[in-house]
Amino acid sequence: MDIKKIICVASVLLFTGLQVNAERVWTNSLRNDFLRHNAVIYTINIRTFNANDVNGNGIIDFDEGETSGTFLNAIKRLDELKAEGVTALHVLPITPVGKTKALGTAGSLYASAGFNTINPQLQDKNSNLSLEDQAREFVLAAHKKGIAVIVDVPSCGSYDLFLQRPELFVKDASGQPVIPSDWTDVRLLDAGSEEKINQDVLNVYKDFVDLMINIGFDGIRADVAHSKPAKFWKELIDYSRKRDPQFTWLAESSNSWKDAVSPNAVYTPYDKLLQAGFDGYYGSYFNLKNWTKAQDLKNQVELDMSLTQKLGEPKSVIGSFSTHDELSPIMEKGRNFSRMIMWLNATLPLNAYYVDGFPSGDNYIYFWANRKAKKTFTDDDIYFAHRGKIDIFNFSRKPGGGDSVLKEEFVKANQLKDYVNEIYKNGNLKFLNTTDAEAFAYAVNDALNTVIVIGNLNFTTVHNNVQINVPKLKQEMLPVPITFMNPPEIKKGKIITTLDPGEIQVLIFENFSVK
Repeated sequence: MDIKKIICVASVLLFTGLQVNAERVWTNSLRNDFLRHNAVIYTINIRTFNANDVNGNGIIDFDEGETSGTFLNAIKRLDELKAEGVTALHVLPITPVGKTKALGTAGSLYASAGFNTINPQLQDKNSNLSLEDQAREFVLAAHKKGIAVIVDVPSCGSYDLFLQRPELFVKDASGQPVIPSDWTDVRLLDAGSEEKINQDVLNVYKDFVDLMINIGFDGIRADVAHSKPAKFWKELIDYSRKRDPQFTWLAESSNSWKDAVSPNAVYTPYDKLLQAGFDGYYGSYFNLKNWTKAQDLKNQVELDMSLTQKLGEPKSVIGSFSTHDELSPIMEKGRNFSRMIMWLNATLPLNAYYVDGFPSGDNYIYFWANRKAKKTFTDDDIYFAHRGKIDIFNFSRKPGGGDSVLKEEFVKANQLKDYVNEIYKNGNLKFLNTTDAEAFAYAVNDALNTVIVIGNLNFTTVHNNVQINVPKLKQEMLPVPITFMNPPEIKKGKIITTLDPGEIQVLIFENFSVK
């Protein structure tokens, strides 16, 4: 079977699934899909997702008739995402945004001014539908495409919210609200402790859960989840699942994070969050950029594969190689870093995760960034932005780069994930020994087929004559080449290859299983 046939079969299955999903009434199965590592999650900021920047200056000039992203114009891009293999959306916060002591001319999405209403910035004012109904239309349209929708809940509140409801916030000795970390536009919510949770904050979050379920969302991603007690999350998660047992909870937490966001904040480790009911967490895959040894990748994968057994119930992980908090892969280590992230997401036992603009190589460089603004909608007159990261502070352009070849590879990687997931149903992952400490290799196989993945963690140096030990491999076994820059050589019991800086190779061997 050649690569064209594999991609063709995957495309037919994808189209068939689309037709079935479009014809049936939506039933939330996101939690089951996530726990089986089946999701391809795509992060979007509604405010920029389908923004219309006519003059190309990177900023939405409302006075010139340009439009920012809304729930309704976001619907126009859903076919595009479905065709690319996306199965779930992670929507960055849609709560109202604070305007006092703000960052950016539109305000940070994470500076929530309330948890029981929706951000009016996301409303199409030309529609007769209410803002909540516009949100429902967006979620319904995604469901008709077979795409689940997860929504983000911020971890803190804006200064505006503090002025309205000071009882919700942690205060210092002088009575002032606490600023967590260096997030100057937000204040720390007081969720209480394991001994006694704050019912006022819990009720605010319950209001949020009610609103999101009423709109039709399928799950919640909890921002900085470790900043609240496990008892708080358990009560909230149990509350949500009385209404929807499939409602999915994802924790922004990591096994490599050990510190609280403030001396005044609690810290709950990732395993306690999973025990409280979260279905998955971020792992530490964002450290891929720093890993220099294959053992680093192996350690993280094996940790995540052991979670279900250790905790006594199914758990999974987000392939958080590059999130909206991380520098663009193109900026970080170049194009090959994006390619490696795609194929690792496609072949490891985790849920693929991408940020809007990733597939086409956006470097998230905005020429107007951190300059004085011509117009602002907050008390900040600077176009505040994080260099190399998707903009969450301003009314700015739609994310996206110009790398069409990378985008085609993104689609193929998502199609391969369908194929690999079938193997995982009755198969497993096995790391393979290599002669190079910076070169990783692993096999995903069942009794019939094997996918072998080989990669070079050194993004500056070519590695020649890398040998991968593959037990029982025969020289006459020719693989289906999925992706590589340098064709590997098949020998008895091993593969010999040259790896360019950051190169990843994916090969399929039919009728062969690594023992």
